[in-house]
Amino acid sequence: MQDLSLTVRLAARALARANLVHAYGHCSARIDTKRFLVCPPEPMGLIAPGAVCVEVPVEGPLPEGVLGEVRLHQQIYRRRPEAKGVVRFMGPNAMALGAASTVPAMRHGFGTYFAPKVGLWNDVQLIRDDARAEGAVDAMGVSAGLLMRGNGAVTAGASLEEATVLAWYLEDMCRVELAARMAGLADAPVIAPEAAAERATRAGRIVERMWDYLTAADPEKAPQEKGSAT
Repeated sequence: MQDLSLTVRLAARALARANLVHAYGHCSARIDTKRFLVCPPEPMGLIAPGAVCVEVPVEGPLPEGVLGEVRLHQQIYRRRPEAKGVVRFMGPNAMALGAASTVPAMRHGFGTYFAPKVGLWNDVQLIRDDARAEGAVDAMGVSAGLLMRGNGAVTAGASLEEATVLAWYLEDMCRVELAARMAGLADAPVIAPEAAAERATRAGRIVERMWDYLTAADPEKAPQEKGSAT
């Protein structure tokens, strides 16, 4: 549990350094089929080394003090047994596209990890009840990512490390989409499903290298781990 708490803190501060969260945002890691661990309810960049993360049940009411939107994490863990980590973030490009009720197309390699497409929850209200959380997960479908109209985005991965990396990928996917549209290239060819399936590889330490990059400056990163990122 101590190692999992460390991972949650590393992810939280990494997301802040990458400008993917600010005062708002949260991340969590699955403990087992019945429980997960969520970061403290404070700005993620301000989470101190050793700060206590909160255990949350996959089924049932949220513990006192846990942010209401953690219900979205609950629903993902409940309905997607393969999900071991969830990130709720507010990247500026994801915010811009979500506010326009627009999802990015698969235009570059990072985008292929969200095949067949990024989900869209077209509701401006905060997800603070079970009904909206269930609706948002329905809208996410089988994708690793979801944009929420005017409320940022969420990613789910096979680990919290992967969910954090996917948050960076989704933000970059949104950046490329906005750049293409500003350049008048909205109708440019996109990556076909077959090519996307081949491109979305985890081989070659794809996730691990980006995780090393995002967490390299963290005060809780072991010296040997910091060195491995270079």
